[in-house]
Amino acid sequence: MSENQKKIGITIGDIAGIGPEVVLKAVADKTLHEFCLPIIIGDADLLTKTAKSSGLPADFRVVKNGDKIPENSDKTIIYDLANINEEVEFGKESAVAGKASGEYIETAVRLCSAQEIDAISTAPINKKSLSLGGYDFQGHTEFLAYLTGTKEFAMSFFAGNMCVVLLSTHLSLLDALKLVKKDKLTDLIKLTHRELSFLLGKKPKIAVAGVNPHASEGGMFGSEENAEMNPAIIECREKFEIDVQGSFSADTIYLRGFRGEFDAVIACYHDQATIAVKCLSFGDSVNVTLGLPFVRTSVDHGTAFDIAGKNIAESQSMTTAIKLAAKLSKTYSRRLNFQPNSVRITS
Repeated sequence: MSENQKKIGITIGDIAGIGPEVVLKAVADKTLHEFCLPIIIGDADLLTKTAKSSGLPADFRVVKNGDKIPENSDKTIIYDLANINEEVEFGKESAVAGKASGEYIETAVRLCSAQEIDAISTAPINKKSLSLGGYDFQGHTEFLAYLTGTKEFAMSFFAGNMCVVLLSTHLSLLDALKLVKKDKLTDLIKLTHRELSFLLGKKPKIAVAGVNPHASEGGMFGSEENAEMNPAIIECREKFEIDVQGSFSADTIYLRGFRGEFDAVIACYHDQATIAVKCLSFGDSVNVTLGLPFVRTSVDHGTAFDIAGKNIAESQSMTTAIKLAAKLSKTYSRRLNFQPNSVRITS
């Protein structure tokens, strides 16, 4: 490991899914070690058994929970929580898997706070299992925001040169449309500008996708653009001197961003963002949480319970997420200074 390499903490997600498999396949790629020192946060016994059964290298350096992580290692490190004490069936929701996945996330945040790792890259979790395990969070984004005391945050996806930022995430379409308001969009544009300045080391060029067909064509197909969105864009450009343009027709703006015309495109709702991202860059796109006091990346897929344990999962998204965490943490200019909040487990 060179002085320029970053220590990336990698949580293995839900062990009943493909998380452990894709993490092990990713760290088996020797080119990954040119980018960072990978530190897997999980259960060492389970990971060693998984590696051997999958025909993957199982030569790890194990660090016990609470011990100091070494600054250098020629082997992948497993930060061992030793928290799997019973069999977990692949493809099944369970409290054991959910509790373990929550503990991996908590540990990663603690290690970031102690500056023992530089960034976090996460394998997928199952929201029902997380709940069964006693953690009352919708997903990674909300969980990490709570742990770090982050009030302003957003889900984004990096796809090639483009970043897509979501105005709303896991809501019904009817509920998502109710959130297309001037104040909310203004806050998101300001957050996107601030956070991408930290992550990219430059002032970003931002575009905003309209919510209606052809961005309503001046009000012909809806009122949201003229009434809510365009005033927010104008205010951010004129009052806060942010390089933001729009609203643009959503059927073309993502391609323009992907080709490098903009650094970020703000989407009005979940599928408006993710359909574009996954069509343009599935397997190579990466989920990045904006607003946290450290870099956090994740895969662009779920736990894939239907193929868990079959050793057929693709690891490209995991590899890309880890590499992006290493890359962004080198340019990330925010000072790391926070104390993790504790989580009260429900029964």
